[in-house]
Amino acid sequence: MNERLLHTRWLGRSDYAAAWELQRTLAAQRAADAIPDTLLLLEHPPTYTIGRSGGHEHLLVSAEQLRERGATLVEVDRGGDITYHGPGQLVGYPILQMKQHGRDLHQYLRNLEQVLIDLLASYDLAARRFPGYTGVWVGDEKIAAIGVRVNARGVTSHGFALNVSTNLADFAAIVPCGISDYGVTSLERLLGQQLDLRQVADHVVPRFAAVFNLQVAEPLAWRGAL
Repeated sequence: MNERLLHTRWLGRSDYAAAWELQRTLAAQRAADAIPDTLLLLEHPPTYTIGRSGGHEHLLVSAEQLRERGATLVEVDRGGDITYHGPGQLVGYPILQMKQHGRDLHQYLRNLEQVLIDLLASYDLAARRFPGYTGVWVGDEKIAAIGVRVNARGVTSHGFALNVSTNLADFAAIVPCGISDYGVTSLERLLGQQLDLRQVADHVVPRFAAVFNLQVAEPLAWRGAL
């Protein structure tokens, strides 16, 4: 198998639990070298997730209120605190074999940030890292959250969530990533224009491949929602 290939898959709007299960399946296949590095791109229905570093203290509404909003709450095995996923947010789940990418988790996180910084630069936005925090910021507002997992066989899952046309009011139900001092923003809010989520996903792929020194096996293709 060509160790530098990247397969991509566009899932559209996909249930969080189904996408999580797909990640586990692909991670096992990647660990067995049955597939190359893979990038899943999608959006979720309204879902709040709590990572291994988080707790319910940063959830500001009750479970009943979440249900009334049509949202779900899931405790997951990624790093990080609580965050929100919803329509208009571009989510990326890389399934990578870390031994091919330096085995350095901190560098992996910086690389994910760089992918999004490069993407936002293509929209003439000066995105940046914020010292002490993981993620991507424009000014003092967070535009992308990152939380990952690396399994015992060195394969990644979970990944990044970029606010494209996300309803930012949905973040009011939480203290996003446990950070109370700064706000959140979106690509559409900053640009003042509507964007097609799929087109933004198309722009992510070459930047992801460049940062991780991978060759895209084929154009980003529709592979069906979950």
